[in-house]
Amino acid sequence: MAKTDEQAQQSARGARSASRAETTLGYEQARDELVEVVRRLEAGGTSLEESLALWERGEELAKVCRRWLEGARARLDAALADETDEDEDEDGAGNGNGGGAEGAERGAAEG
Repeated sequence: MAKTDEQAQQSARGARSASRAETTLGYEQARDELVEVVRRLEAGGTSLEESLALWERGEELAKVCRRWLEGARARLDAALADETDEDEDEDGAGNGNGGGAEGAERGAAEG
């Protein structure tokens, strides 16, 4: 069965709106819409065409959520790495070659 011109236009509009949705939807918005899509699919009562459109929208929304979560994970990893680097810098600052009070005490005891 060939697509009609109107169906082709609807598909093109859907693809354009999907790419816009990926850049404008926040995580919570995408998640909430995905929950609604799943609810509608599980409830049934939709035509095959509507079910396919809902499934496709659900896949798009899942990608949006996945991107947000991957971005959040990357930010957390970067923050933890920065914190680890700062801790290492602080730990290494006073442990050089026995300087400060510890070095003076050792020098006096040895001398």
